[in-house]
Amino acid sequence: MNKTFTYLLLLLVMFIWGLNVVAVKFLVEHMEPVQMQGLRIGVAGIAAMAAVLLLKETSRLSRREWKIIVSAALFGQVGHHAFLAVGLTETTAANGSLILGLIPLTTALLAVIFLGDPLTRWRFAGIILGFLGIVFIILNPEEGVSSASRGDLFVFLSMLSQAVSFILIKQASVTVSPRWLTALMLLIGSVSLLMLSFYIEPSFGGFAGYSVLVLSVFFGSAILATGMGHLLFNAAIQKIGPGQSALFNNFVPFFALLGSYFLLGETIYSSQIIGFIFIVTGVLLGTGYMEQVILKKKYS
Repeated sequence: MNKTFTYLLLLLVMFIWGLNVVAVKFLVEHMEPVQMQGLRIGVAGIAAMAAVLLLKETSRLSRREWKIIVSAALFGQVGHHAFLAVGLTETTAANGSLILGLIPLTTALLAVIFLGDPLTRWRFAGIILGFLGIVFIILNPEEGVSSASRGDLFVFLSMLSQAVSFILIKQASVTVSPRWLTALMLLIGSVSLLMLSFYIEPSFGGFAGYSVLVLSVFFGSAILATGMGHLLFNAAIQKIGPGQSALFNNFVPFFALLGSYFLLGETIYSSQIIGFIFIVTGVLLGTGYMEQVILKKKYS
C-alpha cells in the first residue's frame, strides 16, 4: 500500500464517516435511537469479527487487557453512540458533526492530563481555538439560540466519551491488534446498548415495519461506516503513522456539512462555518500536528 493510495483510502473513509453522521440523523427519525445504535453496532461488530477471523488476528487476552477493552467499549461504543443518537433527535446533523470534530483535540487534552503529554503554547492555543469554535456553533444568533440546546449537550457528551475511549484504546493497542480490539469493542458495545435500550425503549418491532430506504441506510451505515470504516482506518494509520490522522479527521465535519445540506436540506449558517474554521485550526495546533511540521522544516 503506497502513500498515495493510503491517502486516498483515508479520504474515502472520512467521506463515509462524514455521511454517517447524516445517516444516523436520518435513522433516529425513523427508529428508536439507542435500540437502532445497538443493532447497527452489532451488525458492524459481526462484519468486523468476520474480517478478523479471516485475517487470523485473534489472540488470547490478559485480565488487564479485558478490563481496558471493556472500559473502552463502554465509553467508545455505549456512551458515544447512545449520547449521539439521543442528541441527534434534538439537534441538526451539521451541529452534531461539528461538535464531533473536537474529538482529536479533546483526546490530545486528555492525553496531557492522564498520559503526561507535554502542553506547549501551540497546543494550548489550539485547545482554546477549538472550544471557541464550539461556542460559535451552539450559541447561534442566526437561529435565535442564546443557550446550548439539550441535543448539542448530548452530542458534546458523545464526543467526550469517544475521546476517553481513545485514551484507553491507546493503552490497549500496545499489546492487542487494532482490528481484534475494534471487533471486540463493537460486539461488547452492541450487547450493552441493546440491554440499555430494552430498559429505556421497551418496545421492539424488529425490521419488518421499515422501508427499503431505511434498511439500506441502516446496513450501509453499520457495515461500511462503523465496521469496515474502522478497519480501513486502522490499516491506513499503521502505514503513515497516527500523527497525520488529525489532518484527515478534519474532513469528517466538512463532508457531514455538505451531506446535511444536500441530503437533509438543513440550513448552513455563517456561525457554523466560523466554528468549523476555529475547530480545524484548533485541531491542527492542539494535536501538535502544525508544531511537528514547523519543527521538521526548521531542522531539515
